Parts: sequence; C-alpha cells; structure tokens
Amino acid sequence: IMKSFPELINEANNQINTVSVEELQSIIDDPKLILVDVQSKEAVEESGMIKNAIHANRGFLEFYFDQRADNPFKKIDVKSDSKIIVYCGAGGQGALATKTLVDMGFSDVSNLEGGSGAWVEAGNILYA
Repeated sequence: IMKSFPELINEANNQINTVSVEELQSIIDDPKLILVDVQSKEAVEESGMIKNAIHANRGFLEFYFDQRADNPFKKIDVKSDSKIIVYCGAGGQGALATKTLVDMGFSDVSNLEGGSGAWVEAGNILYA
C-alpha cells in the first residue's frame, strides 16, 4: 500500500518525541545539546539557522551521523549523554529525520515542534 508524505509524517510523529520552542529556549546553551537543521542548503542560506545549530541536510543525515571511526562523512561526534534536537522549517522534515536518527539507535532525539517557523513566531531570531 502506497503512503502519502502526510501519512509518513503522522507515523513519524507518533513514534518520536517533540519539544516546544519554550523547551528548546531553556536548554539552547546546554553543551550536551546537538541542534540539527535538516533543511536544504538553499533554505539555510536564505533564512539562517537557530543559534548553535549545525547543518545536516536531510538527504545526507545517515552519512553525517554514522558514528563509525572510519566514516569519512561523519559531521559530529555524538556522546552517550548528548541530547539531539532536530528541526526544519515547519516540522515535517524534522519529524522524518528524527525518526531516522531513532532508527539508527540514538536514544535522546526530539523534533522541534513547528520548526524554525515556530521559533521565529515566538520572537526568536535566526543567524546567518
């Protein structure tokens, strides 16, 4: 049976944790936080990113987060006590990316509810 992308996003949302903008604001400077923007390079260049975020285009997420020592694409070292929060522009790509990281075995992973759009709506800024 074929699934639409809204169905996939709903499935992902039912299987992952989400955090609110307020929750992210309260831990934004935590050194254990890994904040990941999974939008396209173009979207990030156009609108910027949340403070302290790293860019990991969703299409390369598995490559960037594979923790094997010999992985030439690894973008970040994830420690056992790392807290990963993923976001996109509105929440959909973030939900799918969060589910991917959970599927890869990362335990403390959440999606930012509403993405960077909700972040800006709440009066926060994005950085170039």
